[in-house]
Amino acid sequence: MPAAAPEPTLPGGETAEQALTRAQAAAQAKRLNEAAGICNDVLATFPEHPAGLALLGIVCAMQNDQERGIVLLKRAVELRPGNASWYAHLSSMCRATNRIEEALVSGQESVRLDPNNADHLVNLSLIFTDADDREKAAACLLRALGLDHKHADGHLAMAQNLLAMGDFEAGWMEYEWRNETEAGKLTMPAMTSAPWNGMRIPNGRLLLVGDQGYGDTIQFARYIGMAAERVQEIVLGCSEEMAPLLRDIPGVTQFCHRWTDVPGHAAHCRLSSLPYLFHTMPDTIPAPIPYLKAEPARIAAWRERLAMQLPAGVRRIGLAWTGRPTHPNDKRRSIPLSHLLPLADLGPAAFLSLQKPMPAQDVQHISKFAHMTDLSEELTNFGETAAVIENLDLIITVDTSMGHLSGALGKPVWIMIPKAADWRWMLDRSDTPWYPSARLFRQDKPGAWDPVLEAVRAALAEELAKPFVAPEMAEAAE
Repeated sequence: MPAAAPEPTLPGGETAEQALTRAQAAAQAKRLNEAAGICNDVLATFPEHPAGLALLGIVCAMQNDQERGIVLLKRAVELRPGNASWYAHLSSMCRATNRIEEALVSGQESVRLDPNNADHLVNLSLIFTDADDREKAAACLLRALGLDHKHADGHLAMAQNLLAMGDFEAGWMEYEWRNETEAGKLTMPAMTSAPWNGMRIPNGRLLLVGDQGYGDTIQFARYIGMAAERVQEIVLGCSEEMAPLLRDIPGVTQFCHRWTDVPGHAAHCRLSSLPYLFHTMPDTIPAPIPYLKAEPARIAAWRERLAMQLPAGVRRIGLAWTGRPTHPNDKRRSIPLSHLLPLADLGPAAFLSLQKPMPAQDVQHISKFAHMTDLSEELTNFGETAAVIENLDLIITVDTSMGHLSGALGKPVWIMIPKAADWRWMLDRSDTPWYPSARLFRQDKPGAWDPVLEAVRAALAEELAKPFVAPEMAEAAE
């Protein structure tokens, strides 16, 4: 028999498969530029190499270039159909760019090709959730959890669906699995104290930990007083920026923002586990609004500052339009300031930016809003931001911590909600039991901000047309 022809190699003598193995290792180690470089070397010699195209597409997505990733992966599956993993990655990229129909097709193909892959089923469930087919989403998750009983991401996805639908009893139980996800495991070090189960500890100290984002910490801070009633004292562990806002909550005896400062304690609990431990139902959400307060001296200081800086007798409106960039849903929830320009000329108002930091690309638009003030350098912590908010008449924000903070302070706040919405905003409602002063403006479909902004514009025009007496003027009249 004639000898098999040698496999074509790259200029350095390495085969394409050997090079892509190195690229795969680099990508897994988050050395993305290195991984992309190796893939590009392979494609320079073999432009239509399916695995090279697919891996480069995946790396592009990891580098936040979803559009190029989609192009590359589509070409890869055209050249070599049948790889379930490639379809799963393609579906995730299409979902991230709001191509829900395309995402659904690719996600279903990944499951057809590999029906016993729990990861692909969980991925498909997220797409069904975006498409408002929660029955099929639940079916995918039940199948995934049947295949892998300990699939933490699957349990968390199930929790988010249950909580959104108001099934809190089962939802909170599933929500505890968030601590077993790869992201959840990084929120706390190994603990040597007992996990708290809600029991009374009359002669012991409980450590409560703000384990999630700023908004979650604010949302669940309402439970701190309830926990304090069951233990001798509370130590609260949160990021330093939260200290002025949370350290004076009744029952908190010590606030720590470094693990090395945490004193000995009998038990510990994540703030986000308190709704589960207190068996919260939609109609039993503790809401003694306001449950957070700014320091009176800081409120007074900002009252004086804004009185000098802004015209009298007009509504003061705070704006926040972007969240933390590292949030997994940030691309869906954040918008550029230019999207809010339709709100700028509706009537007598003074706008203040609650953004921190101020996105560089938005600076050019600040002057287009009446009396817009950029306070980013002065909002040094959440206590300072709360003091500013106390001096405002309305806050308009995307789904970020400003919505939670305003609601916890009992201030009127309009929150623009992306689709699919975070579980806490539930489904198909313009109010929320978590914050009675909040009004929700929802997307009808993923990425569709124009109808939301039209609704906000109409509501703001109506609000600004109403007779208005500024609080400071009412006080002066008295």
